[in-house]
Amino acid sequence: MSVIEALVTELARLPGIGRKTAQRLTFHLLQQPPDQVVRLAAALQAAAERVRPCDACGNLTETALCAICADPRREPTLLCVVEEPSAVSVVDRATGFRGRYHVLGGRLSPLEGVGPEALRMEQLVRRVEQDGVLEVILATNPSMEGEVTATYIQQLLAGHAVRVTRLARGLPMGGELEYVDTVTLAHALTARQDLR
Repeated sequence: MSVIEALVTELARLPGIGRKTAQRLTFHLLQQPPDQVVRLAAALQAAAERVRPCDACGNLTETALCAICADPRREPTLLCVVEEPSAVSVVDRATGFRGRYHVLGGRLSPLEGVGPEALRMEQLVRRVEQDGVLEVILATNPSMEGEVTATYIQQLLAGHAVRVTRLARGLPMGGELEYVDTVTLAHALTARQDLR
């Protein structure tokens, strides 16, 4: 296999990158000045060598604790559970959430062979028991696997003195009812609120 073909193959393994996009990226990279490509390779190598999961929450960091877990201003009794590290920054930026996070490292998917033992479920229970967590907010994706994961966690924590909540789902701002899918509309109707 040629060097070009090897690069196309590796880039095509990235999520959301098909073979044609991988080829375009490869040829774009190879047309750049060599020092720019070397900087990209060095950044990738440094990330591979230094970035690791946070000891407490599983978020990506270069230190033992991520910046969120190390921040004493964060509310340690409020824990938001997400599937992947990328969701931490999304929730934090969009909401101003001031609690802490727990990254599962995926979601339950029996068809893909992902069971509870493959995720950070034991660590979640340990944090609830040891850190005095009062509320666990389930922020898994609104997919079939995300729902299964949320239900499993709810059952897992049922015997603990902790409130378990789920992110609300409903109608998007600016959307029109006739274009909303039936599942979203059903969730919005179920989670309706009083206007007072």
